[in-house]
Amino acid sequence: MFKNPLFESLSKVPYYVPLIVYIPVICYFFWASIRTNGFLIFLAHLFLGLLIWTFTEYVLHRFVFHFYPSSEWGKRVHFIFHGVHHDYPNDAQRLVMPPSASIPLAAAFYFLFMWMLPVNLLDGFFAGFILGYLFYDMTHYMLHHAQFKNGVWKRIKQHHMLHHYDDSTKGYGVTSALWDKIFGSDFLKK
Repeated sequence: MFKNPLFESLSKVPYYVPLIVYIPVICYFFWASIRTNGFLIFLAHLFLGLLIWTFTEYVLHRFVFHFYPSSEWGKRVHFIFHGVHHDYPNDAQRLVMPPSASIPLAAAFYFLFMWMLPVNLLDGFFAGFILGYLFYDMTHYMLHHAQFKNGVWKRIKQHHMLHHYDDSTKGYGVTSALWDKIFGSDFLKK
């Protein structure tokens, strides 16, 4: 994808790297929120962060990753961020977001939330948001490389495979079809 070997190496990542990077972050924010708010309030904040992550996942996939620019530079950037995944959907080294991209994005979201949310809500909310992101990354990898027997997982995989192999203008939710159903971008039942 890149002629520069450094950039090429930064664009590939084994599936387990986000686990190494983000589990300690999530644990810290779990601890900080429970210490500040107690367990039940932490759970409410965590759930809210997870819910907002699912919406963010949908919006990013639909409006950022599937935005098709007209300039050559824009087309190149789009290919690097998401087009390569649609051209090579089973490339195991390009199914989770590299830390070179996910860490700056996570930091940007943290500072956005720090600006928007009350201080006592931030830690639990961000823990839920990052937990949602990590679940998304691991789910995305599994959808491309695992065989499922469970009906729920089979439906999630079918939804994502339809996005790849049937109609990439539908089915933007990876971990859930919830927002596709709400915003009318789900696949029609046959």
